[in-house]
Formats: sequence, structure tokens, C-alpha cells
Amino acid sequence: RGGRNCRAEMNVVKEIQKINQLELDQGIGDEASWHQKYKDSAYVFVGGLDYDLTEGDIITIMSQYGEIVDCNLVRDKEKGKSKGFAFVAFEDQRSTVLAVDNMNGSKLFDRTIRCDHVLEYRKPRKKKKKEE
Repeated sequence: RGGRNCRAEMNVVKEIQKINQLELDQGIGDEASWHQKYKDSAYVFVGGLDYDLTEGDIITIMSQYGEIVDCNLVRDKEKGKSKGFAFVAFEDQRSTVLAVDNMNGSKLFDRTIRCDHVLEYRKPRKKKKKEE
């Protein structure tokens, strides 16, 4: 699916890995970390997911970094099939740092995962039921 989009995703994965390594090498603490910009958001974006994964699968995988309070696996509106990415919220924002640092660039079912902070997450709108 889309060579250009895949290359862009890999560039983001590599950039996050480079920033993390730079912070480690320079001994930068939590207060000066690039993660600090996202201290008020408990959501992460998880992309590059296998299309057969369910919300339950994602919760199982991501729960190793903390308690999950919301999981939105984005699906095609008409067919209901996964689009291969999700938004996951943790109970504790510190879990987002663990998830981003550990999941970003990892391999899952032979796919490279992109995991990044979400600055301002908007919950999807609920569908209105049609009156009969």
C-alpha cells in the first residue's frame, strides 16, 4: 500500500529513533526531553499495524507500557476493515513515553511500527441513529 506513504512513515520512525539516541547520548533528563511537549496528552498514535489486528490485540500489545483507558482502531467507514493505525490512551501519561520509546521502529508481524505522541486527540464522533 502506497510506496511514498511507507517511506514517509519510515522517515518519521528513524527521526524519532535519532532524537531518542541523541538525548541518551547527551544525558538529557525528563524536563528537557522532547517528550515534555506532550506532557498533557495520554494518547499515542500507533501505525503500520497488520490489518487483521483487533482492538483487543492492540490493547494486549500496548498494555505492557501501562493501563489503557481508550483504544480507537481506525476503520474504513463503509467496509469496517482496519486502516492499519490506532490511537491509544494510557491512564498515566508517563506510559506514553515508554510506548513511544519502545514500540517506535519495532517489528510486529514483519511490519515496522510507528508509535508517536499525539498532541491534541479528538475522539471520533458518535454516529446518530436514524429515526424511523
